[in-house]
Amino acid sequence: MDQTAVAAFEKDMKFEGFLLARSSEQRASSNGSKYLDMTLCDRTGEINAKMWDGTVTPPKAGAVVKVRALVTEYNGRLQLRINKVREATEDEYDLSFLVPCAPYPAEQMLAEITDTVAAMKNGVLRGIVGEMLRMAGDRLMYYPAAQRLHHAERSGLLHHTSTMLKTAKAVLTVYPWLDEDLLYAGVIVHDLSKISEMKSDEAGNVTDYTTDGLLLGHLVRGVTQVREAARRLDVPEDDEYVLLLEHMVISHHGEAEFGSPRPPMFPEAEMLHWIDLVDARMNEMNGILRRTPAGAFSEKIWSLDRRVYHPRYTKETEETKPEKPQKRPDADAAYQGLL
Repeated sequence: MDQTAVAAFEKDMKFEGFLLARSSEQRASSNGSKYLDMTLCDRTGEINAKMWDGTVTPPKAGAVVKVRALVTEYNGRLQLRINKVREATEDEYDLSFLVPCAPYPAEQMLAEITDTVAAMKNGVLRGIVGEMLRMAGDRLMYYPAAQRLHHAERSGLLHHTSTMLKTAKAVLTVYPWLDEDLLYAGVIVHDLSKISEMKSDEAGNVTDYTTDGLLLGHLVRGVTQVREAARRLDVPEDDEYVLLLEHMVISHHGEAEFGSPRPPMFPEAEMLHWIDLVDARMNEMNGILRRTPAGAFSEKIWSLDRRVYHPRYTKETEETKPEKPQKRPDADAAYQGLL
């Protein structure tokens, strides 16, 4: 879309374009008059916006709106003073400009995952993983992997899972004695319960954590979902692969300090932990490089507890862009293939 990015806004700039409403509500001023208070954003940043018209209905959180506004300043921070606002139609905007999106189509990433499941030789693991994907349902197509850290993007959960699968397949060429199906199964299910841990709209915008997520978290809920999938398939609770998969879910953070009550206790669980950590760190660092000039250090990244340097790569002429893959429209067929 040809419009000024939020990160490039300057005082007294006029703006007309599309933004995502992170939050929106009608409020009353000290004199009793009503106004619209919103937080609007694109993928580069967010800005508070006011519309001094109490008759306008607040757009829903996660809705894309077209606004005509003036960039002002209040208490040292930029703010939008909106003159006109309306809800946009899907054919008017490019969602990838408004929210961070995975670099590959959700349909393709899902197909890579379901193809891997369909090729599993272990019937117990193939059945449980397939059932857990069905339990996740359509939300898997747009859910992020986190609210703010790694893969905090639309379809980020699929992105995280599919890139971890690629790493697992490469690792198995070095350590072929690992149980292939078990490692793949752990990769695919380890974060699936984040769908019940976070509240996300279809734009991949996480507004909060669920009660379930705050009280239990995705590790504990993930274990119960493995057990539920096994129950639905009449797999005995004492089947060792059920127990192994449950352990991989609950131990993939590595240690108690990061939420795992048990450390990884067999090779595939240990490998899952490191693949998960590497993929999360590389995703975070890639994002940091994209917003840090070559030859400069980033701000301190609290999740890494350090600053990150962007090297002056000798052949670097522009931001690294992933290749554009072919979209696979047969995600539903891939699901059906697991039945």
